[in-house]
Amino acid sequence: MDTSESLSYASAIALQQQLSPQVITYDRFSRPIRYVAGVDVGFQDGYQLTQAAVAVLSFPELEKVECAMAQSPTRFPYIPGLLSFREVPTIIQALEKLNTEVDLILCDGQGIAHPRRFGLACHLGVLLDQLTIGVAKSRLVGKHREVGSQKGAWQPLWDQGEVIGAVLRSRSNVKPVYVSPGHRISLRSAIDWTLACTPKYRLPETTRWADKLASSGKNS
Repeated sequence: MDTSESLSYASAIALQQQLSPQVITYDRFSRPIRYVAGVDVGFQDGYQLTQAAVAVLSFPELEKVECAMAQSPTRFPYIPGLLSFREVPTIIQALEKLNTEVDLILCDGQGIAHPRRFGLACHLGVLLDQLTIGVAKSRLVGKHREVGSQKGAWQPLWDQGEVIGAVLRSRSNVKPVYVSPGHRISLRSAIDWTLACTPKYRLPETTRWADKLASSGKNS
């Protein structure tokens, strides 16, 4: 994947359109889920340095098993809808440092809930042929009805006549999250797995661990 500064805006969009048909939005699990991972990215030195963190937790215990970090120069500008070109290369570097074979990755970003149905979770999933889910804190595209206030309530997220994700109440009486398939998983399973990895707070435990690591810079 070319993520250098020479990759133009138009070329990046064209690549998303080229790869999006490869996204699988039905369940294709190759083995039982024993290890779930969260990935997140932070920036240092005035956004000149990209820092990716991955946290691996056991399932269903959700206990930390392993974590890894990677840093690389930031080579792509901040452009909504194209964040995967800015973040995925360093995320992959972090994942390559793991000793644990991860079964499912929950990404702090969009899956198919994206204008070209190819958010960060899709990009990562297709490149690695990995089960991925997008669990975003905010909406990028689409409309939905009001979501019930209790944990587990959700409404479909619609765009251009198709369901592209779910607006999920992951904790009662707090803001919902935006869940969408990344790769090799259905929307229904993406919702179920997000809830299974979110026992207490608004965000999945995988995301909470990865965010803490990416922000602190401490691989512990």
